[in-house]
Amino acid sequence: MDEMDLMKNLRDVPSPGPEAYDRARTALRAAMGEPVAPVVRPKRWFSWPKVGVAAVGAAAVAAAVVLGTSGGSVPAGPSGPAPQAAGVPQAAEAPLVKLASAVKAAGTQPGDASLIVNTKFGVDDKPDLNYTLYTDKGEQYTGDSEKSLVEAVVKGQAQPATPYDGKVMAAARLAANGDVDQARVAMITASDNALGIGLSPAEADKAWAAAQAETAELFRKMGKPVPAPKPRPTGKDLENLIGNHLWSNAQHALFANAADAEVRAGVLKLYATIPDMVVGKTDVDGQAALTLTAPPAILDGGADVLTINAGNGLPIREEITAAGSSKRYVVNYKSLRVTLADVAAGKI
Repeated sequence: MDEMDLMKNLRDVPSPGPEAYDRARTALRAAMGEPVAPVVRPKRWFSWPKVGVAAVGAAAVAAAVVLGTSGGSVPAGPSGPAPQAAGVPQAAEAPLVKLASAVKAAGTQPGDASLIVNTKFGVDDKPDLNYTLYTDKGEQYTGDSEKSLVEAVVKGQAQPATPYDGKVMAAARLAANGDVDQARVAMITASDNALGIGLSPAEADKAWAAAQAETAELFRKMGKPVPAPKPRPTGKDLENLIGNHLWSNAQHALFANAADAEVRAGVLKLYATIPDMVVGKTDVDGQAALTLTAPPAILDGGADVLTINAGNGLPIREEITAAGSSKRYVVNYKSLRVTLADVAAGKI
């Protein structure tokens, strides 16, 4: 089953909006336990971890399309003590913060939109090319070729910005402009706050219960067995889910609008707050690059390595391996600033 199959199963219910669609995708990826290609918004392979449906399904339903990391003084609402801030290894923090400063100082190149071209390679190694154009007004155009992207722009077939897109972009910009602690919370809770960040234990329990009820209803509409409810995660499990949300939400902002220097700088600063993030050096086609390896614990044992240009922070490649599987997915990225007028004229 993929996302289109999922939506077919929902044909007898009211047409879902973008956020409902994201919640559906969240539940589906939890059920499948492997990466899925999104349909509605920027086309890329998301680094969905292999996690239990009941554990993350409910949390992610209210925090759709969010998977990231912990750290920082983020108050949480478990019945036990709130997870404490873990120290960020200097080796990981220094190069990312330094690069973020350089990216912000360089500024965004001229244009009124950011174009990202990704080529996905699944387990069969067949390339799947996708174009996503994110305008400075928050609209998106997509295509599977230069021709189809140009046609979409000429015909005005833009997908309007969603609240989720706006929130992850705003969180990244906030981080770029200095308030990283506040930006972390904003990025972690970009869709909703089923994990109870900053809530009292009673409020957090209520938010968790509501999210699980929504998950159960969604599974019923999908015609799938409803997962048994589980208590709200606490301790290390909660820390890892918080971390999971930050990692993937920040990736969403980066992959949708990488050519915007402010967004890119903010994402780098947020990544620098991830405890146990491993930053390495490499070379890609003669250009110096950095590898950002997410802690396996926040991916439930899966692996996600993001390679970025060491000079400008633009994404180059993402390599994903699902937990408990030898399946490996690779996505190559190219990002640049463009104008809508040029794209409409076929000048890409």
